[in-house]
Amino acid sequence: MPESIDIGTRRELLIDDYLIDKIVGARLVLHKPVAREVAIVCDAPWEGNTCCYPTVFRDGDLYRMYYRGSHFDENTEKMSHQVVCYAESRDGLSWTKPDLGIVEFEGSKQNSIVWDGLGSHNFAPFKDTNPDCKPSEQYKAIASKGDEGLYAFKSADAVDWSLMSDKPVITEGKFDSQNLAFWDPLRGLYVDFHRHFADEEGARVRDIMTCTSSDFLNWTEPEWLKYTGVPREHLYTNQVTPYHRAPHIYMGFPKRFVPTRSMVDHRHAGVSDGVFMTSRDGVTFRRWGEAFIRPGLQPERWVNRNNMTAWGIVETESGVPGTPPELSIYSTESYYRGEACRLRRFTIRLDGFTSAQAPLGGGEVLTKSLRFEGTRLYLNMSTSAAGSLRVELQEADGAPIEGFNLAESEEIFGDEIERVATWKDGADLSALAGRPVRLRFLLRDADLFAFRFG
Repeated sequence: MPESIDIGTRRELLIDDYLIDKIVGARLVLHKPVAREVAIVCDAPWEGNTCCYPTVFRDGDLYRMYYRGSHFDENTEKMSHQVVCYAESRDGLSWTKPDLGIVEFEGSKQNSIVWDGLGSHNFAPFKDTNPDCKPSEQYKAIASKGDEGLYAFKSADAVDWSLMSDKPVITEGKFDSQNLAFWDPLRGLYVDFHRHFADEEGARVRDIMTCTSSDFLNWTEPEWLKYTGVPREHLYTNQVTPYHRAPHIYMGFPKRFVPTRSMVDHRHAGVSDGVFMTSRDGVTFRRWGEAFIRPGLQPERWVNRNNMTAWGIVETESGVPGTPPELSIYSTESYYRGEACRLRRFTIRLDGFTSAQAPLGGGEVLTKSLRFEGTRLYLNMSTSAAGSLRVELQEADGAPIEGFNLAESEEIFGDEIERVATWKDGADLSALAGRPVRLRFLLRDADLFAFRFG
């Protein structure tokens, strides 16, 4: 019998078949975020219609945003400037561009520019949570100088930046994209994801490489990401990040580029959308073939190089009173259109990227043998008014456990982020903690997004 998977108290999302032994009458489905308000209009003189490569993260009570400020002049067919812009917010919804007084632009330092020069094409910062991080380096970034390589940057306050080395730290790749790095506390390493061109039947395809480092300066040899169940496609960016509510899971939001299609007459061909992928080891990803964010009804989002998802997932308050917080991501629009790019916010429920879903006729999901810690089972679930969810706990060999079998399971209906599963005699699972068990979920017009013990 295969060894049980120890999940402890960690939250597990229904994103792949890692924990699933069998699905009958149900399926894993990809959910789509909801378009909300425009978060940023890049209409300042130091910004423009080719602002892109945005990064968003929460830092205590502050939300920070970085992006390239640049403008493409259609008459000269040249980009006028490239600088690194900064914005901040207290709620992730309303953003301000502070006058930083750091970089001079057109004779004035009254602007929101944090960096100008080497790496300003695709500067990608993050908050370093490495417990051994020096105070002077608690913010880090990588950025490229053409194909020369990726350079490492540091900052003590997130706005005043300097180089960590005068030489590139990663040199294998084609870096004309948003390349990124972060500290992974579970692996105890810095992790990089950057672009390169792979050869596919004689053609060059934009794809993603990854490498790791213990000190942010010395990196391993890059290796290609691997994908399951989908053909090779142009992935313009990668936007990979550990999911903060389940940090053992990497999530990526690449911009998929289709260079052979065009909706408008433009000097550059191609259309783009946003896709979704996940990984448990940082190398092999399950990538969904269907779009996560379609271009939609806005004509300007069908112009090439639009629909770039920002790097970063943040929690924000819901716009519906009395409902839980939700997840916000941000996506670019109006690239190459008019005088100013925009960054629009999209929202999705907590853990709500994918789910196990069944129709009213019913379906079930059976997990592999698991071991857990805790006394309760919490479910992130949603049903219709007529739908329901029941949970049975089984021995590793599939025999129902007395007191927790299907007949004793309380019918669950509603829509909650953490619903406690109950049986006839209550919810206490302490007698089963540490034992190999299987979970059998019976769904009727219901979605199961995630579960955890605790």
